[in-house]
Amino acid sequence: MLLIGGVDEAGRGSIIGPLVVAGVSVRESKITKLKEIGVRDSKQLTRQARERLYDEIVSIADHHHIHTIKSTEVDSHVLQRGLNKLEARAMAHVIGKMKVDEVYVDCCDTNPERYKEHIACHLKSMPQAMTIHSMHHADRINVVVSAASILAKITRDLEIQKIRKRYRDIGSGYPSDEKTMLFIRNWVEMKKTPPAFARKSWKPLRMMLEGMEQRTLF
Repeated sequence: MLLIGGVDEAGRGSIIGPLVVAGVSVRESKITKLKEIGVRDSKQLTRQARERLYDEIVSIADHHHIHTIKSTEVDSHVLQRGLNKLEARAMAHVIGKMKVDEVYVDCCDTNPERYKEHIACHLKSMPQAMTIHSMHHADRINVVVSAASILAKITRDLEIQKIRKRYRDIGSGYPSDEKTMLFIRNWVEMKKTPPAFARKSWKPLRMMLEGMEQRTLF
């Protein structure tokens, strides 16, 4: 029976906290079980539903693996090679930790074929029989990818909760959130440097730091 894998990420666009890539592999005969328990794209589920499904997914899955990438690593890779290549490398790492015959990945590149090639080049000992499907919106289309998206989202949420517990009002961690940007702005104005868990390579934070440098010149 074929082992079908799914890989997805959480926190790609965040300005605070890690990027998390998760993978799930399940025998083809058990895929219907994921549907039966209500697995779908994590963004379409409430936090309570995701938390309930997490343990059930792990129980049904034959293999799963979660890879967490700190903000500092995101920054260094974005400045050198770009976020897509970092994510492809992380997905390859996750795939390599699981047994799969066929794997579906949520593609962040405009070119799914190119993204598949980026992943394949990082899989040092990829079995010839393994098939990689690189798809846009795979988390909405493929239930195994949806399961991976739930593991990634829950893991990232736990990391954000750790930061929130210590620093309180950090918002969602995304640059579109006014509370998040106010937290970072206040931190930078007080300490003259961004928090270690913020992504300095993100444009809003870069512009904030540049503005601070310009003010010190006058």
